[in-house]
Amino acid sequence: MRDEHQSAHLQQLVAKLRDRTAVIGIIGLGYVGLPLTLRYADAGFRVLGIDIDAAKVEKLNRGQSYIEHIPSAQIDAARAAGFEATTDFTRAGEPDALIICVPTPLNAYREPDLSFVLDTTDALLPFVRPGQLVSLESTTYPGTTEEELRPRLESRALVVGRDVFLVFSPEREDPGNPNFETRTIPKVCGGSTAACLEAGVALYGAAIDRVVPVSSTRAAELTKLLENIHRAVNIGLVNEMKIIADKMEIDIHEVIRAAATKPFGFTPYYPGPGLGGHCIPIDPFYLTWKARQYGVHTRFIELAGEINSDMPHWVIGKVTDALNQRGRSVMGSRVLVLGIAYKKDVEDMRESPSVELMEILRDKGAHVEYSDPHVPVFPRMREHRFELSSVALTPETLASYDLVLLATSHSAFDYDMIRRHANLIVDTRGVYLERLPHVVKA
Repeated sequence: MRDEHQSAHLQQLVAKLRDRTAVIGIIGLGYVGLPLTLRYADAGFRVLGIDIDAAKVEKLNRGQSYIEHIPSAQIDAARAAGFEATTDFTRAGEPDALIICVPTPLNAYREPDLSFVLDTTDALLPFVRPGQLVSLESTTYPGTTEEELRPRLESRALVVGRDVFLVFSPEREDPGNPNFETRTIPKVCGGSTAACLEAGVALYGAAIDRVVPVSSTRAAELTKLLENIHRAVNIGLVNEMKIIADKMEIDIHEVIRAAATKPFGFTPYYPGPGLGGHCIPIDPFYLTWKARQYGVHTRFIELAGEINSDMPHWVIGKVTDALNQRGRSVMGSRVLVLGIAYKKDVEDMRESPSVELMEILRDKGAHVEYSDPHVPVFPRMREHRFELSSVALTPETLASYDLVLLATSHSAFDYDMIRRHANLIVDTRGVYLERLPHVVKA
């Protein structure tokens, strides 16, 4: 009887996903949830989006996008296909699948902060019903789905794998990357049980070109961490190489370009002023925290983290030296930071090293302003505050600053004009290939 009951729920859910009569619920309509919403709407599903931000919900329901690289026309198309956004968690019983896409930051002690995931799960719990699938996409440590979500679901007398289905499928969004979209990025999925995995593969297979099943939710959780720790460690390596090359008066960007011509055995990674985005600066701490529970000290990962975390201070050292050589101190100098988003050609400010650079310079007494065509007004952030708007770049404004700090290399910047009119440039992104007397590589 138990197997028949399990099979009935599973078969009904899979059938609804295959014929696209299932309703998809996306919880958290940010940089992960909104692209996923648009993908399911485009695939023919009715989507209900749930978010605690009333202003965001209102904007979406008017057909307006709040993410730069997502045009409002795509929101309109999704609305025409039945997409609706709401702040009402009591509607969580309507969808057949609930996909949780909420932040997983670090707390003040650089430890995992699962409050968004757990508070969201607790808000959904009273309305979860038999036959639903719950998928967590938020990056987290191995064991979160089984240790935190599964007991919560089963506290309502719902048996996971029989009454409800639980999977972990890590997000792989890369905002602003024109070479990939949600549909074409393979989707890793691990289930709490075999039935859960079957339901998860059906969910994502209906909208994503390729689904990659793994043996457990823990394997899927660790897959996401490996992907981003791989990047963090390799960026740490090139950041350390940058320091060595700088001491030897060698341009590390020239070296990387040359090494990248090797057709095998080498993948280029590029140094910068620090790590940004929601994943790479944060994910290693999720694994190192969990590894300590197993008595494992993640020395290699933590070393890379130390190097990357020190980068903003190393860059400020280069700024200080560059000003000193001109007979100026940081205190009282006018500094323009070019690019405050965490990566090129997006408006995403999450964990941006540019903000740390601005704060260090401000604390040292510099008069700091910024220019970023993607961020017209400095946004409200949990830990950072500047009452600033983006400065328009003209020959006159550039010449008015003692130093221009190139932190994010947006395509919209006129680098030739900047080179010609800035008094002093500290380039953290290797934009200027030639050696110039007023350009300092950092």
